[in-house]
Amino acid sequence: MGLLTSAGKFILGRRLNSINNFSRNPLKFQYQILKELLLKAKNTEYGKKHFFKEVIAYDDYKNNIPVVNYEEFFPEIRKVLSGAENIIWPKNFKWFAKSSGTTNDKSKFIPVSEDSLKKNHFRSGKDLLSQYINNNTSSVFDGYSVALGGSRQLAPYEKNKKIFVGDISAVLLKNLPFWAQTIRTPKLGVAMMPEWEEKIKLMAKITSKKNVTSLSGVPTWTIVLIKEILKNTGANNILDIWPNLELFIHGAVSFVPYKKVFNELIPSKKMNYLETYNASEGFFAYQNDLTSDSMLLLTNHGIFYEFEDIVSGSICDLSGVELKKNYALIISSYSGLWRYRIGDTIEFKSLSPHKLILTGRTQQFINAFGEELMVSNADKAIAICCEKLHCSFYNYTAGPIFMSGNKRGGHEWIIEFISPPENKNAFAKLLDSELKKINTDYEAKRYKNIALKKPKIHFVDSGFFDLWLKNKKKLGGQNKIPRLSNDRRYLNDLLRLIKGFQ
Repeated sequence: MGLLTSAGKFILGRRLNSINNFSRNPLKFQYQILKELLLKAKNTEYGKKHFFKEVIAYDDYKNNIPVVNYEEFFPEIRKVLSGAENIIWPKNFKWFAKSSGTTNDKSKFIPVSEDSLKKNHFRSGKDLLSQYINNNTSSVFDGYSVALGGSRQLAPYEKNKKIFVGDISAVLLKNLPFWAQTIRTPKLGVAMMPEWEEKIKLMAKITSKKNVTSLSGVPTWTIVLIKEILKNTGANNILDIWPNLELFIHGAVSFVPYKKVFNELIPSKKMNYLETYNASEGFFAYQNDLTSDSMLLLTNHGIFYEFEDIVSGSICDLSGVELKKNYALIISSYSGLWRYRIGDTIEFKSLSPHKLILTGRTQQFINAFGEELMVSNADKAIAICCEKLHCSFYNYTAGPIFMSGNKRGGHEWIIEFISPPENKNAFAKLLDSELKKINTDYEAKRYKNIALKKPKIHFVDSGFFDLWLKNKKKLGGQNKIPRLSNDRRYLNDLLRLIKGFQ
């Protein structure tokens, strides 16, 4: 352990008592946060409209304030973007995270307040690093960190020159404290370049000459960066370039299908991987134990959480959650989001402390025939197939084949590999088999092909999904392929591209 890491361990170690406290007393801090949020926003236009002053307990909040999605809440956001003040939060907004979720044509503008940066995003990051360096043998601060952020540079909003919009990663990079800026590479001018392909090439050139000890970003784009460095240098693996690399902080998509690829790119027993649940709307959870895949819910970090049972539709706070249930996440935050559905589904793996896994998106599943196939099911099945057949994938999407006349329905897949399987038919057969093992509803619908015929799979060449994103001007950053869809909107669009790609 070097001097800088020793100093960081001492300074950040002061956060350990706080982490232990909120982990043991989550409801205490949750109700305290709700009280603070309501107090701060009671005189805003939204607070007056929904009688924040009269809210005494959680039941009052639940009964008086509506649950909203982005489209329903956008009229309030639009007022703020146009220059109106004291609408959803008492302080003026300077930053908005521009998010398109996966590949939606219409961008979302998510408010990011100074309070949220301080109480949520940066506090959460400090706690993650505190637990990591105090629980592991580490020299992470004795080298540089590389954060592979978005491709949308911060720019003034067209209708309000006092407000800047960009990827959440750009907002965070711009506002990082001084000490954090000194241990990251490359400089902001490069990290925030808007042109993705040019940025990757320049980042590869610069970072390959630095002592990099940690990476953070989406797994798919991190693979692209590492492969670009290997191509430029002729190295066998990235440890030839970064011998002290020890940590990859990842999020946005499941890491399970990518474990094999990263083990090949970074063949080190000292390498650690930490998952985060960090979105434009907030930093919600992180993996605090390397031996467990679940993530610790951050209950004292400026977010009040509610959970909507996706089967029954009932909504509860943290006191009412149960194991083995899928919940849609609802938040209220220091950025003026009130009972806001963020579009993610989660499942609790522990209630003491509260630890969870991401199971998918509320709009990303296939249930055309009652099979209730979730993204987590598909990710796990593909990971098993890759392990058994000694291949590695890059990305995939799938959707339904609807019944027509006497023809049975099914699922249609498009899969891009880094290292393709030797036998594609064997992969297709195994994928079907593993999905049956993981999802009993899928198995029942596949029984004797009664409701579902065997899946139809298109194996596409390397670069296919990136080309699709590029054509939609969504290449890079936090833009992701919609992995499952209950209709054929994305699938048909991609199938048209296949004809000209292969």
